[in-house]
Amino acid sequence: MAEKLVVISDMWGVKKGLWIASYFGYLQQYYDIAFYDCQQLGNVDVPVSTEENIHKAFVEGGIDTAVAHLLKIEKKPSHYLAFSIGGTIAYKAALKGLPMKSLTAISSTRIRLEDQRPNVPMNLIYGEHDPFKPELDWAAAVGADLNVVSNFGHHLYTDEKIISQVCLDLLEQVTKKAV
Repeated sequence: MAEKLVVISDMWGVKKGLWIASYFGYLQQYYDIAFYDCQQLGNVDVPVSTEENIHKAFVEGGIDTAVAHLLKIEKKPSHYLAFSIGGTIAYKAALKGLPMKSLTAISSTRIRLEDQRPNVPMNLIYGEHDPFKPELDWAAAVGADLNVVSNFGHHLYTDEKIISQVCLDLLEQVTKKAV
């Protein structure tokens, strides 16, 4: 039976998420995938879909709503792959007890505001030029390792080179056998 992989979108959800199909292409034959659109998970519905309006809706309750919904829906330990605000949602849910086998969070925007780290194997990936990347002091304080990719910014998760590397890492988790 395949391992479960829970995928949580960035703030745009399916509206600007054609790149997500590349992840599914690599991973769907090895994982049982559950996908969550962040906007639906957080009940975010703004009349004018600008980056500023969507971000504000998440900060003003959407993140907490999404975390609560995730905690209600997902009951079994699974692997998580999450992008931008989706990574923040997964991280916060893990802190509140969401059963998690691993967390791969790419460009998570607000975890730098947390003062704890979940007790779960994590791969926190950021572009070198991501303005939302946590400082190394934060990583040391909470005991997290940051995987910083040179010459990339916040949206590195949409780049095919990054997609293939992240998927390769996730596939290694399910294909390597215990000796």
